[in-house]
Amino acid sequence: MSTSAKEGRTRNKSRLATQIRISYLLLLLPNIVFMVFAFYNLWKLSVRYDDMLNSVVVASEFSLDFKNDFDYETYLLIVGNVAPADSKIPQLLSDARGVVDSLKDVTDTPDNRKRLQSADKYLNNLQGYIDNITENLNYDDRYEANMLIWENDVQIVTALLQETINEYIYYENRQIQIAQAQNRQFYLNTIKVSMGIFAFIAVAIIVVSIVGPLWITRPIEEQVTREQKQLRKAEFELLQAQINPHFLYNTLDAIVWSAEAGNQKQVVKMVGSLSEFFRSSLNKGKELVRVREELSHARSYLEIQQIRYQDILSYEIEVPEELFEYEIPKITVQPIVENALYHGIKNRRGGGKITITGEEGDNDYRIIVTDDGIGMDSERLAQITEGLSGKNPGDVKIYGLYNVNERIKLFYGEEYGISIESEYDKGTRVVIRLPKKSTEIVEN
Repeated sequence: MSTSAKEGRTRNKSRLATQIRISYLLLLLPNIVFMVFAFYNLWKLSVRYDDMLNSVVVASEFSLDFKNDFDYETYLLIVGNVAPADSKIPQLLSDARGVVDSLKDVTDTPDNRKRLQSADKYLNNLQGYIDNITENLNYDDRYEANMLIWENDVQIVTALLQETINEYIYYENRQIQIAQAQNRQFYLNTIKVSMGIFAFIAVAIIVVSIVGPLWITRPIEEQVTREQKQLRKAEFELLQAQINPHFLYNTLDAIVWSAEAGNQKQVVKMVGSLSEFFRSSLNKGKELVRVREELSHARSYLEIQQIRYQDILSYEIEVPEELFEYEIPKITVQPIVENALYHGIKNRRGGGKITITGEEGDNDYRIIVTDDGIGMDSERLAQITEGLSGKNPGDVKIYGLYNVNERIKLFYGEEYGISIESEYDKGTRVVIRLPKKSTEIVEN
């Protein structure tokens, strides 16, 4: 074969290789364009989701601190413990306005914008009350007038402001749920379109390669599954975080009143129980704990509540020690105990008792929370049971129970979770069913 023929064949092979590469690029181009579009939109959705989470966190911190601090600083100003020039009130108002203004840049719902406008009005009212109190300090006979302003105006408006921010948090959470549903639908659509494009590519180049499309689709599917779980987990933890602020407000109020009444032993006990409660809540960031630790967390909560509601609440924890070393998702029992107290015991005259027991099965175990409170009629019980199944939990307002139930299912599967039995005027029985998992898994 002549040199020119060899060179011609080489050129033909080179041209064919170039044509194949161009064909591959043309086949892959729609997929590349789509992936750029998809990831750009995923990034936008992620940024929006982060903004909503940040707004709820900022609003939660504001709701947690502002009322107690402002009421206390106003009281110090009235009784003369703090001079107007040294008062922290101007800084509190300034910080609060800064938070409200920053939230305006984040939320895009008309109702929440109105709530922030109401928060602005409340802050203006508080500024006016402080101006009146400061003016009255110049007169010796206006102490009672200042106390009336503090009791009838300042405390009411700070409560309204706190309620407004709590409503903001609630509806921002609803927006997060909606955003999550939209994200999930977008993910599903992304998978469908991607699979169609990959199938087309596989048919076009099946003689050359069959593993290429599979190699591409597998990490995408794994990423989508992982992100969906992370989004669900983030939502549950956020709803869970709403439990603590109200409990903390009430406990700190009880500690303050006990201290003012000179009940030192009670103050020490409450502070110790509160410290143990939050130590167990944090637990070095672990999601799974021993049953022993979870019961200790529930006991700390009940000790605090028993001091606050000593005339109406008693409790008993009788869980067999054989269950102590099994694992359980952190903060599982306490929200159910809280429901038993606030929706069962407190709604029944004469008070009642909360009992925590345990049972062991062949492959699972159960923690049972029983109360002899007001109970529920069959209609309400049916609503809650339906809400626990994921059908409109917001409509029946069972965020705590729904959160616990969904977290259990997320960790262990659909066969585990919460079941409820209740009879009106007789009480309620909540059963938490979990698989037997050893302590080694918890430690790891």
